[in-house]
Amino acid sequence: MARFGQDSLHPSITDPDMDSMRILSETALRFPDALSFSSGAPYDGNHDLANLSFYTDRYIKHLRDKGVPDARITRLMFQYGPVNGLIQDEVALMLRKDEGIDVPPEAVMITHGFQEAALIALRGLCASPDDVLLSVSPAYVGIRGAARMLDIPIRGVLEGPDGLDPEAVAEAARAVRAEGRRPAALYLVPDFNNPSGTVLPLAARRRLLEVAEAEDLYILEDNPYGLFARDGEAMPTLKSLDTAGRVLYLGSFAKSAFPGARLGYLVADQEVADGSGTVRTLAQTLSKAKAMYSVGSSTLSQAVIGGILVEHDHDLRSATRELAAVYLERLDAALDALAEHFPPGADHGVEWNTPRGGFFLALKVPFTADLAAMERSARDYGVSWAPMSMFHLEGGGRHEMRLGFSNLAPEAIREGIARLARFIEDTPRETSPGTQRPTSRETAPATPGAAA
Repeated sequence: MARFGQDSLHPSITDPDMDSMRILSETALRFPDALSFSSGAPYDGNHDLANLSFYTDRYIKHLRDKGVPDARITRLMFQYGPVNGLIQDEVALMLRKDEGIDVPPEAVMITHGFQEAALIALRGLCASPDDVLLSVSPAYVGIRGAARMLDIPIRGVLEGPDGLDPEAVAEAARAVRAEGRRPAALYLVPDFNNPSGTVLPLAARRRLLEVAEAEDLYILEDNPYGLFARDGEAMPTLKSLDTAGRVLYLGSFAKSAFPGARLGYLVADQEVADGSGTVRTLAQTLSKAKAMYSVGSSTLSQAVIGGILVEHDHDLRSATRELAAVYLERLDAALDALAEHFPPGADHGVEWNTPRGGFFLALKVPFTADLAAMERSARDYGVSWAPMSMFHLEGGGRHEMRLGFSNLAPEAIREGIARLARFIEDTPRETSPGTQRPTSRETAPATPGAAA
């Protein structure tokens, strides 16, 4: 049998940093009795098999009500569909209602989740080997993976207490340009960043758009968690604030509607003129890449999502308020349990941030929180978590953990934090753990323990 040497494969396949998602998922399989804070899986207690047929039928009824003939509907459901999707109209209406993003349907591309949207956007925006992607750091591992698969260099911009600093972005863009390369785009999650949970303040959002225009940057705004803010605390998206056409918006239905549908979307309303002078949206132009990656997204999955949107009058924000309450209850349970086991004033060397929503929080500990420590925690203490170093693009996070609480019930969260506390208490401290920048406004309290 033929045998490949690792050096004969693409570097992205042999790069150990590309193994993060597999390692975390396999930890759960290897230690099935461990309570897992290592993933950001969505809550799955609200799924009902009957909904699959209900929402599919609802979308088919919607098409009939619009006057689409049954022969056409049958073909749409059973055959290959349009490359950029069936439900562009429904998604455009949802964006207008939920986010104040007013774009035509032809500016929307339906994708296989965030990951395909990121691959397509990067492939379109980064045209030269000298193009560089800037990214918030720490960052979701999927963006580094997408850039690595496409051989696009990525430069991390370390976030501060209030998320990504626009001036740090400008500085990074100028540094890349001074090296003779072009900073093509910037990736970030302004609302409840994965992994740190930070939220970019409104003034910083406006300033970041100014920086993008001044530095000729496009922004890839990833927003999987924005619907899950506390009531009255939702922030306007960068895309809704963008008046210069600098933002490409990447969304997903995995967290808000139906993870198994594997559907997301790319919003790119920028105009592109071809050699004949014909002007189309960037989303339409990028359909060439979409066709080569996946031909088109599942029409049945789109029918289910389309039915959900139609049934709820394209108002997914209102339709997910009960789900948002579930996540906020779990966040509060995690914060309360941490405060109980690591009270202010005690000599435990533990700190954490206090996100206002999302799926994650960051915990700082007085020892190296690496994969070996995580495996020992899962094996001997029955609790797993994710090393924050996995998410840093330029090094860092060695003494931090990411805790994902989204798919654990409050009682399991409390038990998991109790197990984690025993692990932390039993792990020898390092004499000089080093200093790190906090990952959220509340990460650096005046006394040990939770931030005020």
